Amino acid sequence: MSRLVQHPLSKGWGFKDSKDESEDAWMPVPVIPSVVHQDLLANKKLKDPFIGFNEVSTKWVNEKSWTYRNVFQKPEASPSSTIVLAFDGLDTFAKVKLDGNVILESNNMFLAHRVDVTKALEADGEHILEIDFDCAMLRARELRDQDPKHKWASFNGDPARMSVRKAQYHWGWDWGPVFMTTGIWRDVRLEVYTARIADLWTEVQLAGDHQEATVSAFVEVDGEAGSYKAKFTLSLQGREVVPEKSTMGEGNTANVTFNIKNPSLWWPHGYGDPTLYELSASLTDEQNELHHVSKKIGIRTAEVVQQPDKHGKSFFFRINGVDVFCGGSCWIPADSLLPNITPERYRKWVELMVAGRQVMTRVWGGGIYEDDNFYSACDELGVVVWQDFMFACGNYPTWPDLLDSIRKEAIYNVRRLRHHPSIVIYAGNNEDYQVQEQNGLTYNYEDENPENWLKTDFPARCIYEKLLPDIVKELTPGTFYHPGSPWGGGKVTSDPTVGDLHQWNVWHGTQEKYQVYETLGGRFNSEFGMEAFPHIQTIESFIENEADKYPQSHIIDFHNKADGHERRIATYLVENVRTATDLETYIYLTQLIQAEAMMYGYRGWRRQWGDDRRCGGALLWQMNDCWPGISWAIMDYYLRPKPAYYAVAQVLEPLAIGVQREHHDWSVTHAEPPKTSKYSLWVASSLLKEVSGKVELRFISVQTGLEVREWRVWDDIRIQANGTTDIILDDIIDHTVYPEPHVLAARLWVDNEIAARDVDWPQPFKYLDLSERGLNVQRVFESDDLQSLRVSTRAPVKCLVFEERDGVRVSDSAMDIVPGDEQFVTIMGLRGGSLKYKYLGQ
Repeated sequence: MSRLVQHPLSKGWGFKDSKDESEDAWMPVPVIPSVVHQDLLANKKLKDPFIGFNEVSTKWVNEKSWTYRNVFQKPEASPSSTIVLAFDGLDTFAKVKLDGNVILESNNMFLAHRVDVTKALEADGEHILEIDFDCAMLRARELRDQDPKHKWASFNGDPARMSVRKAQYHWGWDWGPVFMTTGIWRDVRLEVYTARIADLWTEVQLAGDHQEATVSAFVEVDGEAGSYKAKFTLSLQGREVVPEKSTMGEGNTANVTFNIKNPSLWWPHGYGDPTLYELSASLTDEQNELHHVSKKIGIRTAEVVQQPDKHGKSFFFRINGVDVFCGGSCWIPADSLLPNITPERYRKWVELMVAGRQVMTRVWGGGIYEDDNFYSACDELGVVVWQDFMFACGNYPTWPDLLDSIRKEAIYNVRRLRHHPSIVIYAGNNEDYQVQEQNGLTYNYEDENPENWLKTDFPARCIYEKLLPDIVKELTPGTFYHPGSPWGGGKVTSDPTVGDLHQWNVWHGTQEKYQVYETLGGRFNSEFGMEAFPHIQTIESFIENEADKYPQSHIIDFHNKADGHERRIATYLVENVRTATDLETYIYLTQLIQAEAMMYGYRGWRRQWGDDRRCGGALLWQMNDCWPGISWAIMDYYLRPKPAYYAVAQVLEPLAIGVQREHHDWSVTHAEPPKTSKYSLWVASSLLKEVSGKVELRFISVQTGLEVREWRVWDDIRIQANGTTDIILDDIIDHTVYPEPHVLAARLWVDNEIAARDVDWPQPFKYLDLSERGLNVQRVFESDDLQSLRVSTRAPVKCLVFEERDGVRVSDSAMDIVPGDEQFVTIMGLRGGSLKYKYLGQ
């Protein structure tokens, strides 16, 4: 018997238009994995689709079928060996032929396939592997036309997309282009083995006092019958915890149980170390090790707490018995051409989440079940994952063959992902219940018979409330399942008292002012957002002509896919700031509005965490982009942060002070100022112990920078652990006594150091004179790679942003500066280059 050997098939491929029969049609493929757009680009048959209007000129690719071919040598194999052709991902309609014989037909991008080709490769020498990829766009339309009775209701993209198990954003979304990719988008290889470990998984039980854990480890073996042994080891930081051995049981399975005293737990970052154990399994016969597999696992408990309370029914996460406010963001695929995303790029994204103090990321249902490198980075860095199944914004059909494909897809991906401690929830879909509501589709929550559901005009309920939860329960019974996002258990998806909520009445919907975000939230706010332009370098990356470098140029509008974005950006700019026509200032203003909006949402909802967990978390839409464009992302395609990234990080500090005056709707009152204003002051804490601190509140003239009234100081405030401590509730500012526009500047001191700041400004900014600020940015230390800056001012400064070029990173940005409160910023990578910054009114 022989050890498993893998033979990657990453080189030696060619591809062509399937309809072109000539031998000259073949073009080389640089490397697999790839998709056809990348291969056409490499052969100079396509202009860069991310530049200019090139997306339009690449549409022909979307309606083509393509063929890929590889000629390979039969690998060495003993007579007793099995040879398998393994595909980790084929996008999407693929007919695989080996030496002219069809060996596989696939129609699901989210599935892996293993084909036993032992007999097919009996002959030594060369063999021809050929894959015909049929056009997914045309096939989807054919499938749709075959079922005219189904109600093809949807948001975004061609409704026909719902008939095909392919990443839905490839049909275009309100933040991304239409690229109907196809190809071998994940690894392909030959495997030669006698027996192999087909699966390795665990079931973990943690005692309530965390003093003991039980890790049950299982393997499933694929191979010819034989006398095998499985040896398991569990290690922590390279040291074996408890070695165990097991012989194979019935059905080619084996399992052992590890009992661990005083286990090291996996925690989200900010709450403890994200400790990972390494579980290894070796399969042996009498003489040899045949296969070795290892996975990193975490010991932790995770639950979603849903209990009746004075606000309705709670929805928050409890990790290892600790209630965790899940501030974070939603994640979309980081590229329209998925093989572009390297492990290093995945790692950098997750590092940015941690640096931005984001505890949770939500893998959105219109993309993909992400690459293992993404989840591994979340495991290692302590980012909690909300994982959607891949259904988004539509009324999906439930044909028997489609349901069978979905079942296989769910089983494969849950098995693949279930060892990751970062994944704490699976959700059935994104906004499909909203589609049901808005289109009046049948949904009787009281009817519990899945057979009845399939007969309605909303048959996909059977996927979300029967098929998927059954699979999650069977394969990863400790992981919480939620039928959809948003979903409230029989109540409308906009109900703020139960479940999770997508709050789009800022930007979409009623287009409320972002200053009232805190009044619009629910028990868990899993989507909300505000658009902003990306960095000027990103804009310049897709603009070819200097004449197009103005805010409303055709090419800039083309790179914003949001319906009605012109009106919405204009509305939020005109309501709040003095607008500009030069591009760089316009970019800054949109970014300032995004930063302010996200700050208002996070600040108010995090305060509600302390009100009996009224708000369990907030995930902004969205963390990232799939191409260089204008969207809701707070970090653009090139990983260049927008100011909102820093504004969110500031509000999610372990200790965050908040000060806010009540909203005065100036547009309703035609800009008549209020006679009085209520204001509140509080401290939010995610620390797990109570601390003592000093709180200061200053009232500073916007115009002069002078104090308009005496400071208020609280010398010994006991700050509640993992909650909110109110300092002032609805105190009154009398504007007849203090008529001068002024900021409320709050600071929190802990252990004689400033732990947090917040500044509340009179609204809207456009009515304020922000000229002549007297800002002073002084270098206090400089080396080859680092500069330390002291920032001070004569009058209050709003949203000081330091320019970040590639390779340059700042410790903080989007800062409010007030007189008498110096702040320090570190800049890495500037290397003597010029320092640029902007602030409102500059």
